[in-house]
Amino acid sequence: MFELGKDHEDFRRAVRDFAEAEVAPHVADWDRRARLPVELVARLGELGLFGLLAPEEYGGSAGSGGAEGPGDFTGFCVAVEELGRVDQSVGITLSAGVGLGINPILAFGTTEQKERWLPDLVAGRALAAFGLTEPEAGSDAGATRTRAILDEGPHSGPGGGPDGGPGGSGGAGWVLDGAKAFITNSGTPVTSVVTVTARTGTRLDGSPEISAILVPAGTPGLVVEPAYRKLGWHASDTHGLVLDGCRVPAENLLGARGQGLAQFLAILDDGRIAISALAVGLAQACLDAARAHATGRTAFGRPIGANQGVAFPLADLAVGLEAARLLTYRAAWLRDELAAGRRSAAEVKQAAAMAKLHSTEVAVGAARTATQVFGGAGFIEESPVARYYRDAKILEIGEGTSEIQRLVIARGLGLPTPT
Repeated sequence: MFELGKDHEDFRRAVRDFAEAEVAPHVADWDRRARLPVELVARLGELGLFGLLAPEEYGGSAGSGGAEGPGDFTGFCVAVEELGRVDQSVGITLSAGVGLGINPILAFGTTEQKERWLPDLVAGRALAAFGLTEPEAGSDAGATRTRAILDEGPHSGPGGGPDGGPGGSGGAGWVLDGAKAFITNSGTPVTSVVTVTARTGTRLDGSPEISAILVPAGTPGLVVEPAYRKLGWHASDTHGLVLDGCRVPAENLLGARGQGLAQFLAILDDGRIAISALAVGLAQACLDAARAHATGRTAFGRPIGANQGVAFPLADLAVGLEAARLLTYRAAWLRDELAAGRRSAAEVKQAAAMAKLHSTEVAVGAARTATQVFGGAGFIEESPVARYYRDAKILEIGEGTSEIQRLVIARGLGLPTPT
């Protein structure tokens, strides 16, 4: 029977204590000012949260089960859930920083790439971003238009002298042109690198060859556009990126040439489980707030929770939340079993899609229910449920929409689906 062990529950309490003490008092201010608390990133690093999936040689705790956490993917999801229960923006900063920032380098990077980037990322001294989505290529990630041309000759343009500095290389280099959209953690003062997908050629069957390339922050030609004005996740850093003749060394290719899309799609399975954990945190926050309000608010001489019109939706929410949590942590457990060689990638993919689909739709419903229970007070920004309502919707979109999850699940069932 699947259940979380004592080490995970002890870790949950530690992260919850941290979130309630160091995050909760500031959330309303961060949200109002649309400010990512960069100083908190360092604190999360000190707590060991960015290193939960990284090996000890890079400063992480993967497999150690030490004081900094259980050191597995399930523990990572526990941390994302607990941070997300207090603030979704902080939760997604950790989720994206690890799942989309660290993991591609950890999974596909060379020894040199890992040694260069991972120590600072794991310690919370830096953040990395994942550049897949484009203005015209979202769910259809294979339609990416960003291009990278391998320039074999010497280059001495801005920042690209013979020392091979951040702006370029004295030898062969990739020259990138294109645009990316909705990229989390891409424009912070501590962002160190963005991994982007780009067309690097054409296959024999005429399909695009897509590769992944590491682009250091500050590279000439990498333009970080102004932050988006978003419906929710106000304190999360999100920008569009433009690559305009952006040149990086040839050795910045991440993994094998032509394998970028496959690599990123594999990484997305982990990301979907983490988003599911984030959604569970939000749904739990909604239930906690609505239950407290339904108990304390009186109308017609009794608490409003005594009315079935309030009690029954909260009962339904509790059922949906329990199912979401079980789906999420079963998927996380399967992911850990995959790492140990005891489960298949296909099982993880199906479980991740199911968890992400159900949990995010439960979270959106939970925000709607909580706002309704609060009535007019829930429509006022001073109420936390107003923030929950704004933050919830993106959960059904990011890391693959609900429609994409249903497509993945249908394929897993062996049904005929579009390619």
